[in-house]
Amino acid sequence: MADCTDKGVQRRCINFSAFRLDGLADLLARARGSSVFDIGCNRGAVCHDFVLSGANCVHGCDIYEKGIMVANETFADIRSVEARFEVVDLTKGPGAVKAAFGDKYRTEYDFMVMLAVYHKLRRIMKMEDLLYLVDHFAHHCGRYFVWRGSAAEKDEFEPVLLKRGFKLVHYSTICLVKLPEFPDAVPQPAAVWSK
Repeated sequence: MADCTDKGVQRRCINFSAFRLDGLADLLARARGSSVFDIGCNRGAVCHDFVLSGANCVHGCDIYEKGIMVANETFADIRSVEARFEVVDLTKGPGAVKAAFGDKYRTEYDFMVMLAVYHKLRRIMKMEDLLYLVDHFAHHCGRYFVWRGSAAEKDEFEPVLLKRGFKLVHYSTICLVKLPEFPDAVPQPAAVWSK
């Protein structure tokens, strides 16, 4: 059974946005006037952090319909920001993203954010399809490709980013996660590649 609050609300990530950006917070200093696409945005908390730091466009997708509804509700009254959140099944590939966003899907975003999502897709997608999806998002990334996951994941998809002309500019293992299956906290690395 899913982890839920006493009100029956499902917990969908380990912690709130500050945790998700642990080791990556320097990015917020570069957010003013930027555009952000959050792959697996959940309820939009990371996008909210970017907006508080000056981003003027935040788009995100997730398969979690209630989370997308919350994200759209949260940003409805922030009129100075172009915000759009869509339900997308990423296993359907780049076409599903394009179809969901239509003409609002930008050719390029300053930040492409993929925090603790890759491993979920890896469980249910063929590797070639997953790497094709990563390549699609890298193609739409103009400045910073932001990721959190495991060192093994990084080794799998980093060659895709390098082929697109990105270089690794930041790597951090400061974030530790306590998981029930491990007796000790384990690092959850984060990395940023830049064009």
